[in-house]
Formats: sequence, structure tokens, C-alpha cells
Amino acid sequence: MGNAAMALRAAHVRTGADRYSGIAAELKALVERVRELEDEARSSMHELHSTDPERFVRCRDGHEPWPGEIPAGFIPRHTCKDECLYHDRQVLDAIMQCTCGRPPCRACEIGGKL
Repeated sequence: MGNAAMALRAAHVRTGADRYSGIAAELKALVERVRELEDEARSSMHELHSTDPERFVRCRDGHEPWPGEIPAGFIPRHTCKDECLYHDRQVLDAIMQCTCGRPPCRACEIGGKL
């Protein structure tokens, strides 16, 4: 959005057309509203992290929806398709992080892809 604002200012300076400054004012108001929404979301995440850190991790890892998301449309993240750092990427230090022996993930169970 910063690039768009700069382009609108440049267009106004070069052409003198007021329509560019009007659009720039609208864009500025939109950017301010987006920042407010980002702050609200960030505050909500910080609150969840401090009040229920285990749920925060489940949401972060894609096992359950974030508070405020529509649960009916939630699909768990496919964790069984994650590559194993040890076997797939040959990261020798990652032997303790091997995920190859895990059962199918919850998304596969729900989707019936067992």
C-alpha cells in the first residue's frame, strides 16, 4: 500500500489532478483501518497465548480453528504430508524429530483418506 500511496502522490505532483490526492486520502484511511484490525488480531492472539497456551499451540499448528474462525469450515492442516527432516532432508541432527512413524493426521481421518 505504501507503493500505491507514493504512486498517487507522484501522479498528483506530475499532473496536478486532484482526483489522485482524493484517492490517496481514501487509501490512507483504508491503511489506518487495516492497522486497527491487525492490532485487534494481534491482541487477541496475545490474550489466547497468555490465557490458554496449549490451545494457542493447537491453533498455531493447524489442529483446531483460531477463536473467531467459523468452526464449520475449518479443515485441519495435513501434518502427515510434512517432510521428515531426518529421512527426507538428511538433516542428521534431526533424528529426534523424525515424523515418519506417525499415524495419518486428523485432516486425513476427517477426509476419509486412510
